Amino acid sequence: MQVVKYVFQPHGDERGQLIALEEYKDIPFEIKRVYYMYDTLEGVRRGFHAHKSLKQILVCIHGTCKVLLDNGKEKKIVPLEKPYEGLYIANNIWREMYDFSSDAVLMVFASDYYREEDYIRDYQEFLDMVNKEGKDL
Repeated sequence: MQVVKYVFQPHGDERGQLIALEEYKDIPFEIKRVYYMYDTLEGVRRGFHAHKSLKQILVCIHGTCKVLLDNGKEKKIVPLEKPYEGLYIANNIWREMYDFSSDAVLMVFASDYYREEDYIRDYQEFLDMVNKEGKDL
């Protein structure tokens, strides 16, 4: 499984740092939704789903966390530790976010609006879907 991390260009001086993100330039899709998670309690895991068509970029803009990615055949753990790095997650990838530092703020840029019908929340259903798609190729 290929993991794609984007490194965004920080702009800084003696006043501090600034990151500007633009769709189709820094983010490889049209941004239709932005949300963030914070105050995640110790030991809590988030996610536990895949998307049928949605694409996302995750940026831990403060603190740290880890992301488990699973394509149905292979799993990878990706640490998010720098506010200028973004993790691209394509559709049909199961994701779980965990090991949040107490100060973590995880921001997500999504390619579409929230649509419950795009979510795959059952892991076995996810495996069945990706295995069927693999056979159709």
